[in-house]
Amino acid sequence: MEHTLDIRDGAIVFQVSGRVDESTWTAFGEALGDAVRQARQAAIAEVVIDLSNLDYMSSRGLRVLTVAKREADEAGIGLRLAAPNDVMREILAISRYDKLFTVTDRVEMKQ
Repeated sequence: MEHTLDIRDGAIVFQVSGRVDESTWTAFGEALGDAVRQARQAAIAEVVIDLSNLDYMSSRGLRVLTVAKREADEAGIGLRLAAPNDVMREILAISRYDKLFTVTDRVEMKQ
């Protein structure tokens, strides 16, 4: 699992690639938590998690998303999942996370 952080269009874009599984979920959680805290400190209203290069996410990774959403909600920050590939779309649908999170086809808000 690798990640990058960028600020675009007034949002923090957290791009994750590879796999979030039993060996990488803690690093994913720390990095995503840092992104949410950075958004709060910088008064940035949204964190976008770019899933376009993510191959797989285990249930532990999904739990990280839940914790990050709770932290973002408490800080008044939007948390959006963007550009999931077919595998990630299926994982989000099976877990019903596509009902808990805003999921968009693109990272950018402007279509």
